[in-house]
Amino acid sequence: MTLADVVLAKKWELDALRQSLPADALANLENDHRIGVTYASNAIDGNALTAGETALILENGVTFPGKSLKDHLEVAEHAGALAWVLDTASRTETPITDGDIRYLHRLVVGQSIPEISGRYADRARRLEFNGNGFEFPSPEGVPGLMASLRDWFSGAPNEPAAAFEAQFLLLAIHPFNDGNGRTARLVTNWMLARSGFPLIAIHPENKSDYLAAIAAGLPDNDASALSEFLFERLDRTLDTFLAAARQARDTSASTTQTRT
Repeated sequence: MTLADVVLAKKWELDALRQSLPADALANLENDHRIGVTYASNAIDGNALTAGETALILENGVTFPGKSLKDHLEVAEHAGALAWVLDTASRTETPITDGDIRYLHRLVVGQSIPEISGRYADRARRLEFNGNGFEFPSPEGVPGLMASLRDWFSGAPNEPAAAFEAQFLLLAIHPFNDGNGRTARLVTNWMLARSGFPLIAIHPENKSDYLAAIAAGLPDNDASALSEFLFERLDRTLDTFLAAARQARDTSASTTQTRT
């Protein structure tokens, strides 16, 4: 059985458990998880705010004088972009377009770096990892590559394998001067949400493995290493949700027995 089969089986179990639980049984976990996704995606791109600080900003509007305005803005931007992604995923199955990705990028950097918001790159971009470098496509080539990616999305199924490949393909183009990682990870979660899977987060402690998986695939345009890494993250996320759902089920059953 492949890891893809394992995560699908876990999703089916989670779906079945959800049907037997009150609609809001996992609401607190889902809210905390969304905050965690925002924290993690920003953190691996250099945001200095902690997970706790991120939660306080989003839930209580707290600000932290020792942290930059840009860090605070990035929290609001990502949370707003994620809310838009989840709302859009719930309303339409229309394939993602290059225009959608540019709009999503505007949400991601529109306040913190407004001058590049939704605009394709106008300078060279390069990945440096473990002493090796990879040059991303030239700015002149980006519009055509994004048009090709739009065509790819038109035939892509809403399933984890495609969601993970989409992230790799977008990262390989690196269409923007900044914000590529956050935008690509939101696209993955957009597709996961459409297919009924929980969102996934890549935390700072996993950054090196994440970058290694990306770097491994860039020379040959091979998404397999990143896909394997992301399947592992999805598997662990499903375990967290399943544990919470089972506990909620058992608590509900115990309460019912007590009442009778």
